[in-house]
Amino acid sequence: MKYALLGDLHSSVKDTKAVLAHISQCVPDAKIIGLGDLYECNIGKRKAETIRDIPMKKAARMPKEFAPLLTFPSVRGNQEERIMLVTGRDDFKQLPEKIIIDGAVIMHGHQWRWTKDWLPVLPKTDPPLLFFGHSHEAGLYRKKKRLPFVYGEPVFLKKKRYGINAGAVWGSREWVLYDSDAKTVTFMKVD
Repeated sequence: MKYALLGDLHSSVKDTKAVLAHISQCVPDAKIIGLGDLYECNIGKRKAETIRDIPMKKAARMPKEFAPLLTFPSVRGNQEERIMLVTGRDDFKQLPEKIIIDGAVIMHGHQWRWTKDWLPVLPKTDPPLLFFGHSHEAGLYRKKKRLPFVYGEPVFLKKKRYGINAGAVWGSREWVLYDSDAKTVTFMKVD
């Protein structure tokens, strides 16, 4: 099965439309799944420690044309969690922390440690493929090392443990195509 994985949309209507159109053009039969941070929280991490019960309009950037684009399942990101924290609402509680698909786990990436250089300290998962976002930097990781890739060229995965960061929709217009039958990932970017 083919999966189009996209994350870190951060309420960007223009970038999200461009990526969804690209997915539709490249692999119209792919199942789309979100990697979290669909919305942008207007309250920073530090301020969110003390601010509570503010209106949704103040807490999050929610353009009216954005929500209709979200027709796919997604995991919950740290932005959704922060929005719920500062508003006291549970609008995103239905988004799971992880989703398991054919041979892979999908999480946002804020659940584990990152180095000072923004390299992920990936948890061991079962199944062994882990798709994530959070850092806004597309990457293929194996044994704590970042491996090279070329946009648009499939990477054949051995039966090993990998971490795959799909990059960000917002600003970069990146996404990843995962073919669970062919055991490939292809990093994609809208020109």
